[in-house]
Amino acid sequence: MVDDEAVVRTGIAQALRTQGLEVRQAAGGREALQLMAVWPAGIVLLDVRLPDLDGLEVLKTLRREYPEAVVIMITGFPNIEGAVASIRHGALDYLEKPFRLDHLEAVVRRAQEAMDLKVQTGPPALSDQLGPELDFIVGRSPAMQQVFAKIRRAAPSDSTVLLTGESGTGKELVARAIHRLSPRRDREFVPVDCSALVETLLESELFGHVKGSFTGAHQTKHGLFELANHGTFFFDEISNLSLNIQAKLLRVIQEREFMPVGSQKRLKLDIRIIASSNRDLREAVRDGTFREDLFYRLSVIPIHLPPLRERTGDLPLLVDHFIRKNTLKAKREVRGVSAPALKLLAAYPWPGNVRELEHTIERILILEDGDLILPEHLPSFITGRQGEFQVFSDGELALEEVERRYIQFILRRTQGNRSEAARILGINRKTLGQKIKKYALRTDY
Repeated sequence: MVDDEAVVRTGIAQALRTQGLEVRQAAGGREALQLMAVWPAGIVLLDVRLPDLDGLEVLKTLRREYPEAVVIMITGFPNIEGAVASIRHGALDYLEKPFRLDHLEAVVRRAQEAMDLKVQTGPPALSDQLGPELDFIVGRSPAMQQVFAKIRRAAPSDSTVLLTGESGTGKELVARAIHRLSPRRDREFVPVDCSALVETLLESELFGHVKGSFTGAHQTKHGLFELANHGTFFFDEISNLSLNIQAKLLRVIQEREFMPVGSQKRLKLDIRIIASSNRDLREAVRDGTFREDLFYRLSVIPIHLPPLRERTGDLPLLVDHFIRKNTLKAKREVRGVSAPALKLLAAYPWPGNVRELEHTIERILILEDGDLILPEHLPSFITGRQGEFQVFSDGELALEEVERRYIQFILRRTQGNRSEAARILGINRKTLGQKIKKYALRTDY
């Protein structure tokens, strides 16, 4: 436990001892490093601001010299830049003073799990471990480290992989990562959404057809299986396949050959199959809507993707990633998220998972102003406030500030249409133009 405040240091140490942990204390960075040299702790709680050394520099030294130690940063001055920097340099998580005892215990339990799994808290993304071409997967939590480890083990083989998890957890991204790390990386990756096509069209799309095989088949068409030959085929939401198509897919997996619709000629097939489902396929097997033999063929290597609500420690990294990704699209620079806004984002359950978070950040960057995301920029379904426009805040607002906010709100609602905005505001276009200039309001929605 490293903190220059004796009361904080002692209080945390006593709380951790009640959990059966042996705790040593240090009042500064140098003392902490000296203590580690003679008593290498498995978990280090490290204050960001220390009297002798910068906490981040101590973190870097710990990661370099004691890579198996799990570090949790503590700060009384929270900001998104500090949180992201801490996690990027190898911290498992960060705690904001003052924090509740149950929050401390939960974070320490996570650290113990990371130690038990022998997960080395390295870079934030799989891309940093396996190449910059995989920078689309971000995560530092123990749950995501397990996913990354399974990706690395699964990629070199040709075994079928079954990806499970709620919608929006990134199953297709993981499928693409497996393909890019596999010996088939220079061949095609062919995804098909099993819920997007009706059965008759899906069969033709998968297997292709010969000219005249059915009404409307005016020419021979090569199917997706043929396109994916020597590459990777990804069945997205495979539970939506009919039992008829399931039977034919099972035959393809077993025999590694198929026949186009209307043809008598079998074509050899060399593909790696990855499938995904947001539904429990064991339950589907019990319900009789999914073949048990196909399930076992597909789930040779099962990989489960956790929902975002179970890895909220990754939220600062994900928010930072999506800000950088969408800055160009929004045509403006945003330096990060305020601590209060980040707390609101972390408290929201994210039923749409990472996909919902990305769309939320994209929406904020396009519709809101300022170089820092604040609580008032967040959608009402996250903040819990009534309606989209909130005039009053905890502080006092001048009348001009209320007017500025409301005019900006109306311009956003009308997507910058000045005539429509003036009509709603009850003023003419000239007056509106003067106020836009006066308040330097944004109109390019």
